[in-house]
Amino acid sequence: MEILGITLLEWVGYLASLAVLISFTMKDLRTLRMINGVGCLLFVLYGFLIPELRVGLPIIITNFAILGINIYHLTRPKK
Repeated sequence: MEILGITLLEWVGYLASLAVLISFTMKDLRTLRMINGVGCLLFVLYGFLIPELRVGLPIIITNFAILGINIYHLTRPKK
């Protein structure tokens, strides 16, 4: 399926990139982590959608780890 000549796989990758890019414009660290987490989730999805898992696996591993770090910092008790 294509929208505007761009495949669904490419759209997921572009949306993931956009979310990560937008997250770095945030002044509030909590907002940055939440938006970056959405980008990470989209990148994990993108990695799974890539036809060859060997190509997508580094994307999946890296972004899953970053997502875990974001979740840790968002849920840890405040001092």
